[in-house]
Amino acid sequence: MRRQDLRQTDIAIVGGGTAGSTAAAMLGRAGIDAVLIDPHRTYPPDFRCEKLDASQVLLLRKTGLADAVLPAATPDNEVWIARLGRLVDRRPSHQYSLFYDTMVNTLRDAIPRNVPVLDTKATAIRTSDDRQVVTLSSGEEISARLVVLANGLNIGLRHTLGLTRDIISTCHSISIGFDMKPAGRRSFDFRALTYFPERVAERVAYITLFPIGATMRANLFVYRTMDDPWLQQLRKTPQQALFAVMPGLQKLTGDIEITSFIKVRPVDLYVTRGHQQAGVVLVGDAFATSCPAAGTGMNKVFTDVERLCNVHIPSWLAAPGMAAEKIAAFYDDPVKQACEEYCIDKAFYLRLISTEPGPIWAARRAAKFLGHRGLGMLRRLQTRFAATPPVATPPAVPPELPSRLRTPHP
Repeated sequence: MRRQDLRQTDIAIVGGGTAGSTAAAMLGRAGIDAVLIDPHRTYPPDFRCEKLDASQVLLLRKTGLADAVLPAATPDNEVWIARLGRLVDRRPSHQYSLFYDTMVNTLRDAIPRNVPVLDTKATAIRTSDDRQVVTLSSGEEISARLVVLANGLNIGLRHTLGLTRDIISTCHSISIGFDMKPAGRRSFDFRALTYFPERVAERVAYITLFPIGATMRANLFVYRTMDDPWLQQLRKTPQQALFAVMPGLQKLTGDIEITSFIKVRPVDLYVTRGHQQAGVVLVGDAFATSCPAAGTGMNKVFTDVERLCNVHIPSWLAAPGMAAEKIAAFYDDPVKQACEEYCIDKAFYLRLISTEPGPIWAARRAAKFLGHRGLGMLRRLQTRFAATPPVATPPAVPPELPSRLRTPHP
């Protein structure tokens, strides 16, 4: 096929999950010529991020897509914080919850018509300092100035480009998701609940319960291996297995029924190497993963895409060429780098404070929950006397890790 016969575009986006669909919507709304390539016309059910916290909503607003996404989500308004079977805080909350496929398909609905969405698979990419060629499974080829690789965990295309992965932490955490309801009662006493385990030996980070529509959704995060017998027990007798590792939880939930299939997803932490190439840029999980237990995945995705589409792509398109030196500006972006460092630090810190024995980590855990309790008491006093606005909860920023635990930024 001759070059002049190829479909021409400025930006070819490979992968239509959150990162790719957000990029397609942003570029299309900005009037930038783009094409989105993904084999699924409608994104299928997938167990991934199911909540957006206040920081992620702020980033979503920077993309210009919050007004499209948030009406499809359920706000929780207030979350109970509990440990050892006791409530320590009732915190105002600005989280929004929705299933991952709902979020992606809502983002796709926000893609303007000037951006073609091709429900096919990209099978190969050829790059250069000028234009790139994406080959589709249909045999069609697309010529683009830049390829945005947003295909998540898929490794096929990355191998053809000579990209490799450095595994930072194998099976760093395991995410578990299911629906639940109170047994013999109409509803729970809480709107949303985050419960922390009693014992570090259980290797549990926390469980968070939150509404999605009329459903109470549960996300449980543990630090175990996939062959752990407890996971088998969880699938067979979920209520018993859940209360065995967090016995105090039942005091707050009462008897429960698990009403859905239990989904289990292990996560390796990795970064991509060889990524500074002409004509192609990686975003989201295609570049590096984050830990779902740390709750920073959408921070990384929205930061990547917002910086790429609002800052770097307009600058790159203003001058000829797509050499590796130009692409490097995205990976060197200080906002992106700060986000990457925060995500990895929080992932390791949460694992340590959840699982490490010894007096130092025990003291840190005690201080954490004393802080929750103190803020909760102050809120109750303020509510009683109505003298000042409620106390705002500061963002959870992990303290700096010891150098032996830190991972160099890729």
